[in-house]
Amino acid sequence: MSGKGYSIVFSSRTGNTAELAEAVREALPEGTCEYFGSVNGDDGGDGRGYAGAGCGRTSSAIPASETLFVGFWTNQGVADQATQKLLGQLRNRKIFLFGTAGFGGSEAYFQAILDKTKAFIDDSNTVIGTYMCQGKMPLSVRERYMKMKEQPDHMPNIDAMIENFDKALSHPDAADLKKLTNLVSEAIEQ
Repeated sequence: MSGKGYSIVFSSRTGNTAELAEAVREALPEGTCEYFGSVNGDDGGDGRGYAGAGCGRTSSAIPASETLFVGFWTNQGVADQATQKLLGQLRNRKIFLFGTAGFGGSEAYFQAILDKTKAFIDDSNTVIGTYMCQGKMPLSVRERYMKMKEQPDHMPNIDAMIENFDKALSHPDAADLKKLTNLVSEAIEQ
């Protein structure tokens, strides 16, 4: 990053991506954070508040940093709409994309999400890294699956969906966070 500051901008519906954003912040050099907060300029969507030491807020919707770490939650196989909008506005930046998805566990699925999300990034930008992992989902999702399973003509893969929900409950886990911080460290050393 050649001594220049960075910003971490994220959208987190359930707190999973906010957890990744915290790990990114911890992996980066102290004193170089120019902005840490949600795409919408609020607390990230989970009410915890994320101004944080060493990371100021700006009145601009888009932080001025040359390097941006942009986090998102997955909605219908691609980054959420607020993140799509932000990515579409960026020009001449270095971008590290990171996100969470309730479904998955498959690298191919995560790569498909990243590829669809990259389509929103203008060619003047450089993607310096990417990372995706599974994230826990609200209990209401499992309850909906259980109601679906009670139907006589339920989807044939409903048991797999319930199993995936249960598997996702532990994510992001320590291994997910470690992998992310390693990738962030590699990206900033370039």
